[in-house]
Amino acid sequence: MTESFKVRVCRLDLWINPIFDETLARNPEVHLDVASSDPSCTATREALASAHAYHVCAAKDDLPKRWWVNADLINESPNLLCVSAGGAGYDTVDVDACTKAGIPVVNQAGANAHSVAEHTFALLLAVIKRVVESDRKLRTESSFKREDLMGDEIHGCTIGLVGIGEIGTRTAKIAAGFGLKVLAYDPNVSAEEIRARGAEPVSLDTLLNKSDFVSLHCPLNAQTRHMIGAEQFEAMKPGSVFISTARGGIHDEVALYKALSSGRLRGAGLDVWEVEPPPHEAPLLSLSNVVATFHTAGVSHGGRRNVARSSAEQILMMVDGARPPHLLNPQVWERFLKRREQILGLATKFEPV
Repeated sequence: MTESFKVRVCRLDLWINPIFDETLARNPEVHLDVASSDPSCTATREALASAHAYHVCAAKDDLPKRWWVNADLINESPNLLCVSAGGAGYDTVDVDACTKAGIPVVNQAGANAHSVAEHTFALLLAVIKRVVESDRKLRTESSFKREDLMGDEIHGCTIGLVGIGEIGTRTAKIAAGFGLKVLAYDPNVSAEEIRARGAEPVSLDTLLNKSDFVSLHCPLNAQTRHMIGAEQFEAMKPGSVFISTARGGIHDEVALYKALSSGRLRGAGLDVWEVEPPPHEAPLLSLSNVVATFHTAGVSHGGRRNVARSSAEQILMMVDGARPPHLLNPQVWERFLKRREQILGLATKFEPV
């Protein structure tokens, strides 16, 4: 590598914790391009055309589709070696297209897991304790009794986790502290490992039938889109509560509205939506037994800092030829190493972060 050669990393001008830029800046052989998120910006296209690594926003409603990682963007970016999605999700990345091109993709699984797991229980408790209803009445009404807002206990109940990865595992640990029995369904995790993570492995049908609270902790993909629909809500225990801090689109919002408005379900705590933010006239927002947040479960100061640091560190690992911990398409690794050798040369070696 010549002195003038730099490994070029590109991110857009969307907000990110400063630790991302600071981490990359520790490596003198890395040049960071901060490009405009304006979908018509020619300079952004040029920056991506010369980029070796792309940190891409994982929030589908924050990032213009022009800058999503798909076959078209890959074709315009011949030097692109690797992609890092800025979250546990990767809705803005076509992983299959990256795999075909020899481009490894990483997410930041676990980086904001504590924040999301905590938010799961913030939503659950708000629904069960009727916190939002009480707050609204205290601000707008005067003639009501405490008994009109009587909530319930969660101790001794059963929570079912659909997905028990990093976030689901932390949710299971918190659940144990509340005295909850924990069930989990995850086809990608062995029964033995599910037990090691603090839950009893069950089928999805059993989980829905037996749980007082059903909480989603799985990614959105072709297999999980609308995985929870009318049939699944009908299978849930009458009076149970539905929680999602996963991704909008995994549950069917129309079917959920019907299950809630009919009284089949007791309530719902929703952090994720098909469209974010949901419009004010969204039917689910009209229900008093729905507690709604704006995909903020992982948007804590600590969570965002951890995600930004993780993304920068994994980018540095990949351009250095070191296998990152959260590789979504491991089958591409050997091909990536050959492309890296061709584009960067074997002399590329960074000091540890």
